[in-house]
Amino acid sequence: MTMNDIKFKFTGKTALVVGGSRGIGREVVRQFVLANATTFYASRRPGDIASATHLKCDIRDSQDISEMFSRLSSVDYVINVAGTNLCEPIEMIDEDEWSRVIDTNLKSFFLICQHAIKMMKNKNYGRIVNVSSIAGRHKSIVSGVHYTSSKYGIVGLTKQLAHEVSSYNIRVNCTCPSQTLTEMLEESMTKEEISLLESRIPVRRISTVTEQALPILFLCSHAADYINGATLDVNGGQL
Repeated sequence: MTMNDIKFKFTGKTALVVGGSRGIGREVVRQFVLANATTFYASRRPGDIASATHLKCDIRDSQDISEMFSRLSSVDYVINVAGTNLCEPIEMIDEDEWSRVIDTNLKSFFLICQHAIKMMKNKNYGRIVNVSSIAGRHKSIVSGVHYTSSKYGIVGLTKQLAHEVSSYNIRVNCTCPSQTLTEMLEESMTKEEISLLESRIPVRRISTVTEQALPILFLCSHAADYINGATLDVNGGQL
């Protein structure tokens, strides 16, 4: 992928990527580091980007989230990309599994945004990007109703927050990635299913993690100062 025409510079800014140890989140961390931001990432286990600071956090635990923010003196950009993906049909989903997916994929975003907005209001500036899914715009071809419901919820959360906090110079936007070459994809789809999917995507291939990360950085940049409450589809033309 040629990136000669793409250059972000976030010197003096602090970024927090929740779910930054692998997949799209890991690439977002890497790109913020390349753009010279002071970069933190949160996950249960550390990743492999030494130039970013790991904050151990179980996003299903509200106390863990509070402690994570207590370690930050300030934050400019918060990226919510953590999530879980389960693929059972509705008759196989019990209440505990429903709650686990909703708590991981949606409730955690609410709590993280709540903490982030409090810090951002103090400096009258901030950018939040919530990562939903193509499943939150249409449906999922593999995941269960709990996953799809959580991803629709992220879109609604984003739009309402943007309405509430824009007067504080805080912008809240959302991206909806389609299937991306990550560990989660390989765990949920067979090679045959991936090949069939690629044949149905207008651009005829699955996204790379870089193609999902860079639009997130764009939404944090001054180029996106007038974009607020938006849902950016990054899906190769599938909708």
